[in-house]
Amino acid sequence: MNETADIVIVGGGIEGCSAAWALSQRGITDVVVLERHTVGSGMTGKSSGIVRCHYGVSSLAAMATIGLEVFEKAEEIFGGDIGFRQTGYVVGVGEPNVDSLRKSLAAQRAVGVQTEEIDAAEVARLWPFADLSPFAAFGWEARGGYGDAYQTAQAFAVAARAAGVRIRQGATVTELLTDGDTVTGVALADGSRISAGTVVVATGVWTQPFLTPYGIDVPIRVVREQIVMISPGVDLGPVPVFSDLVSLQYVRPEVGGDVLFGNSDLSDVATADPDDYLNRATEDFVDLTVEKVGTRFPGFPDAAITTSYAGCYDVTPDWNPVISPSGRDGLFVAAGFSGHGFKIAPAVGRLVADLIVDGHSGDPRIPETDFRLSRFADGDLLKSPYPYVGAGQMR
Repeated sequence: MNETADIVIVGGGIEGCSAAWALSQRGITDVVVLERHTVGSGMTGKSSGIVRCHYGVSSLAAMATIGLEVFEKAEEIFGGDIGFRQTGYVVGVGEPNVDSLRKSLAAQRAVGVQTEEIDAAEVARLWPFADLSPFAAFGWEARGGYGDAYQTAQAFAVAARAAGVRIRQGATVTELLTDGDTVTGVALADGSRISAGTVVVATGVWTQPFLTPYGIDVPIRVVREQIVMISPGVDLGPVPVFSDLVSLQYVRPEVGGDVLFGNSDLSDVATADPDDYLNRATEDFVDLTVEKVGTRFPGFPDAAITTSYAGCYDVTPDWNPVISPSGRDGLFVAAGFSGHGFKIAPAVGRLVADLIVDGHSGDPRIPETDFRLSRFADGDLLKSPYPYVGAGQMR
């Protein structure tokens, strides 16, 4: 069978579905999303779901702000709950990072982030179970929190489908169709083909092996990320997400009263095969969790680990995404999200739509050149001007 479409999106995770939704918002609905399994079944469902706009890279801060605005209006936009919980977000730093924190907060405010510095007494009120003695300064986003990437991807997909976008699950793309240097569509494992004027590859951790045969180098490492769930042994009440840049960890509450723990020390990461990796925390990581959580949260009287899981990040050399033409006519890439993908997903979709329709970003706070694929070959990496000692990768 042969089909045609204006646009084919390869990958039905949160970024591919967001792009489909954003295109439909612009009235472009002759779009097909092709997902080899089911919507959100890849790494989207492994996201820790932190919602923050705290980025030293101004374009990322602006993208996270757009994401936040969509999450806040989810009931109105999507007609239901997508799992966003507005608990607030606090980040604490030690003395070496105070200057970077304050400069970063100012830069964030310049692109519309509602953030401020608060004192230790206020953080102690927000997080009464934490030892705050090592911290020298704190940033606060009252509108931050956490969400559910899987539910959000489903909401994008449902809204896009309602507008006329076709979403095909169980549809494995095996190759790109080309005519010289132009990409003209895709071939599927079932032998069918779809001809399209534009193809978007939003395949996350699977992007590099998919595009390498076409001479397109998207420099992505697949990095395994472990998450541990903890029963704190006490009723936490309405605590915010807490990003600890002293001991390099982050925690957030869960709806049922547990705490999600993640490690912010990404200086020595483990690469992985995204189709064959251990889907739980290792014993060493459990020991690290016990050490870090026990040190920072002595107010957890009878804490116990309840479960764990693991996912994979698609990490670029500068830990920032590629949202860009590929260098081949008709082909765009949205990948390499390096752990930032959930919170910026609504803005990613808009930028993909802008690039396809207009050839440039429609938001002056988000220059498309920041996320161009060619920056790696140019040696012009996208880095925060206010890096944090020990935690620069994710900031």
